[in-house]
Amino acid sequence: MDFIKKLDGGFSVIDNLNVSGASEGKYGVCIIHCPNSTVSGVFTSNKVVAAPVKYTKNVIKNGVVSAVFVNSGNANCFTGEQGIKDCETLVNLVSKDLNIPFDEIAISSTGVIGRKMPIDIISKVAYDSISKLGNTAENSLAAAKAIMTTDTFPKESAVEVTLKNGKKVKIAGITKGSGMIAPNMGTMLSFIVSDAIIPADYIKKAIKKAADVSFNMIVVDGDESTNDTCLLMANGASGVEVVENDEIDSNFQEALNYLCIDLARKMARDGEGATKFIETNVYGAKSIEDAKLAAKSIISSSLFKSAVFGGDPNWGRIVSAIGYSGAELNPDIVTIAIGDESDDVDLVRNGEILAFDDTPYLERAEKIMQSKNITVNINLNLGEGKATAWGCDLTYDYVKINAEYTT
Repeated sequence: MDFIKKLDGGFSVIDNLNVSGASEGKYGVCIIHCPNSTVSGVFTSNKVVAAPVKYTKNVIKNGVVSAVFVNSGNANCFTGEQGIKDCETLVNLVSKDLNIPFDEIAISSTGVIGRKMPIDIISKVAYDSISKLGNTAENSLAAAKAIMTTDTFPKESAVEVTLKNGKKVKIAGITKGSGMIAPNMGTMLSFIVSDAIIPADYIKKAIKKAADVSFNMIVVDGDESTNDTCLLMANGASGVEVVENDEIDSNFQEALNYLCIDLARKMARDGEGATKFIETNVYGAKSIEDAKLAAKSIISSSLFKSAVFGGDPNWGRIVSAIGYSGAELNPDIVTIAIGDESDDVDLVRNGEILAFDDTPYLERAEKIMQSKNITVNINLNLGEGKATAWGCDLTYDYVKINAEYTT
C-alpha cells in the first residue's frame, strides 16, 4: 500500500485541530477542539451503558461536533440521572470556555464503574487541560497520556493517504485500552480526526468497516466494557472530498483501516500484565464470518493464552478453540502452524499431526513459544474466507492488576 505514508506527530499533522491533556493523580482530561467537524462513531454493545455513551450518541445524531471532552479515572457508569447531569456540567464548562454550542460537544469517560464522578477534581483538571490547547506533537502526546488508565504507554498514530485522484488527505488518532478488551470493542476509547471533507453518513460507514477489522478483532481478557467509544471526525481543513459517485475513496478506507489496526495492535500489545503479543491469521474458511469466529476464539482462549505465557506449544488448545468457535471445521484437512520473527513451523499439516514428542517440529515450536511476538496461522482448507485477530498472553500480573483495581 504505497499510497499510505505513516507520519509522526499524532494529531499535530491535522490543521485546524487543537488538543490537550492534563492530569492530577489518577484523573486525566483530554480536550479535542475540532470546530464544525462532521462525525459518527461506534460504541459498546454492552447492555449496561455508561452515561457519556448515552450522551454522546444523542449529540452525534446531528452529525456535527466541535469538541470532545474525555476524562480518565472514573467511568461515570451505573450512576443514574446524576451521571447525565455530570456530563452536562462538564460539557457546559467546555462550551463556555471555548465558546462552542453545548450540543456540539461529545463526552467520553473511562475508569472505575459505579463510582460517582468527582466533579470538582475533574473540573479543575479540565480547566488546566483547556489552558494547554495547541497543535504540537507534544499536545497530541499529552492528550494520549491523559486518557490512560492501566495502559503502560500512550497510543497514537497518523497517516497521509494519496487518493485515487492523486489528492492527499491526513488521518490521525489516539486510543486507550489495556484491560476489559473483548471482540465487540473493549474498555477502549478511540478518537480519530481527518482533514478530509466527508458527510456524516459516509463517516458512519467508514468507521464501522474500519472497526470491524481492527478494534473488533482484539482480545485481552474477553470482558466487554460499558464505555467503549470510537469517534471519527472530519474537519475538512484540506478542502479535499473523499466521496465520489456515492462511494468513499477506496484508498481512504484502506488508510483508515490501516490506522485503526495500528492502534488496535498497540492495545493488544499493552494488555494488562502482558509479556507476549499474539497474532492469529485464519485462512481457507468457508466464509469471512467463519474466519473471524475462529481467529477470535483462539485469541480469546484462556487456556491457549496461558500456554503462550508459559511457552508451551500446546496446539491442542488451538484446535479445541476452533472447534467450539462456531466456524465450520474438518479436522482431517486443517493446517496449524506457529511462528515468530525468525521461524515458523507446521504442527498439523492437512490433518496430519507432525508435532509429536521428540520431533524436530515440536522442538522448533518450543523455541518459537519463547519469543515475545507469536503468530498462529490456521488454514481450514474449506474456502476463501480469511481474518486476523490480535491479543496477548494471560499472566499472573493480569490477575494482580485486576484484583487490586479499586483498592
